[in-house]
Amino acid sequence: MKLGILITTDKQLDAVLGITNAALAKGHTVTLFNMDDGTKLLGSPAFSKLCKTEGVTVSFCDHSAKHINIATEGLPSEMVCGSQFDNANMNHDSDKVIVL
Repeated sequence: MKLGILITTDKQLDAVLGITNAALAKGHTVTLFNMDDGTKLLGSPAFSKLCKTEGVTVSFCDHSAKHINIATEGLPSEMVCGSQFDNANMNHDSDKVIVL
């Protein structure tokens, strides 16, 4: 199964980590897309580590990050600086989507 997680807040890091790790443990793949206040998680070492995890892809809305002055320089190269197109692709390609 392909699980998508739309992250719109910075208040749910533990939930994102737990759900992602539980899905991976069951053999699923996970796509994460951060937008709005969810882009505040980009600087978290625990969150950044996810993009280097096999079976996980991470992208974020560049417009959202710039709108709230989130630094995107120096992020891991595996973390895709994208747009709402990436969100749309995640929704299209995922079997289930969770919004946090």
